[in-house]
Amino acid sequence: MRILVLGSGGREHAFSWKIAQSPKCEALFVAPGNAGTAEVGTNIDLNVNDFDGIGNFVKQENIDLVVVGPEDPLVKGIADYFKNDSELANVGLVGPSQEGAQLEGSKDFSKQFMERHNVPTARSKTFTKENLEEGLNYVSSHPLPVVLKADGLAAGKGVIIAETHEHARETLKEMLVDAKFGDASSRVVIEQYLDGIELSVFVLTDGENYKILPEAKDYKRIGEKDTGLNTGGMGAITPVPFANEEFLSKVEERVVKPTVNGLKSENIDYKGFIFIGLMNVGGDPYVIEYNVRMGDPETQVVLPKIKSDLVDLLEATAKGTLGNIDYTIHPEAFTTVVMVSGGYPGSYPKGLAISGIDTVDTATVFHAGTKLDDSNTILTNGGRVLAITGKADSVEKALENAYNGVSKISWQNEYHRKDIGQDILRLINN
Repeated sequence: MRILVLGSGGREHAFSWKIAQSPKCEALFVAPGNAGTAEVGTNIDLNVNDFDGIGNFVKQENIDLVVVGPEDPLVKGIADYFKNDSELANVGLVGPSQEGAQLEGSKDFSKQFMERHNVPTARSKTFTKENLEEGLNYVSSHPLPVVLKADGLAAGKGVIIAETHEHARETLKEMLVDAKFGDASSRVVIEQYLDGIELSVFVLTDGENYKILPEAKDYKRIGEKDTGLNTGGMGAITPVPFANEEFLSKVEERVVKPTVNGLKSENIDYKGFIFIGLMNVGGDPYVIEYNVRMGDPETQVVLPKIKSDLVDLLEATAKGTLGNIDYTIHPEAFTTVVMVSGGYPGSYPKGLAISGIDTVDTATVFHAGTKLDDSNTILTNGGRVLAITGKADSVEKALENAYNGVSKISWQNEYHRKDIGQDILRLINN
């Protein structure tokens, strides 16, 4: 098969790394890719939202399968673009229709979807600039803390947890009136705060059948002990010890089945990944959010844990034959630590030379914000630069292997959290 992966982050490098291992993969292209994807495939200088350019490339190169990494092209309708072009309609594409992508593209849409299909989630209400006064009154009387979410895509940063009513009112004004997150916060979902332990469950569905992939826990805050600003993710771990068989059975019955069946009953075309952000509240799962693609950096632990050929799973998803496929996972634990540019998630420099990647021997290095210069030197090209994934028989040893890899890599003002997985180790040791 000739395969095209869309995207340029750590998630896409992990996809490319896994796909390249398949005997079915004859040629692999990544658009636009990064310095890591260049090692396992051919980078193509195409923007993920350039549907005409992507379509022409797919036709010219006789691509059989397209795997869409990020959410933006899905929300903008790339699956519909392929479906509506007679020459592209038969190309396999892993990713939902534009309507299906609203599960992530609009928090309000996803909340209403969950209500219609009795998927457990926090109580919520949506406000716009037009009913700002009503919204201010609502947050003033809301139990604390108050969760405020930008309705649209905000690169994982559109959620604010306000500890006081004053902060909640200020935040609501900033989001609706001052467009704190641009168009993404022209509508704001205000919801009940759920107190529990967070984790993510990943589902691959062809619209009829589904496979539940390994679960993961990620670390969103920039600072140690989960302090500071939200980021796209500073690390991840699988398996999650509190996600035992009983809990995951509840997730399947109460969340996965009604979600997949709900999409089907509403005739929403959905062939792709569903990322379910969950809160474990006293042993019961509540959905915090849906994403319509794999998470980053969770992909960097979930895909290495899958033992089976990923291309078999992706091909079956695109063809609607996922029910015929079985897959297996490795028994080991996988942990990833994200190395970022100093200043992230605020402003940070780019173009800094990275050293030591080739000396890492205890972990796998996934590139995120990297690029090659003319002399093939690897440079930083983003906020989250690398994800270092360790594997071992225990979470503790897997973390040791990951951090050993981190210690060998450096660039000016590099930063990483030193406490990834410590909460999990405390759970295991108690």
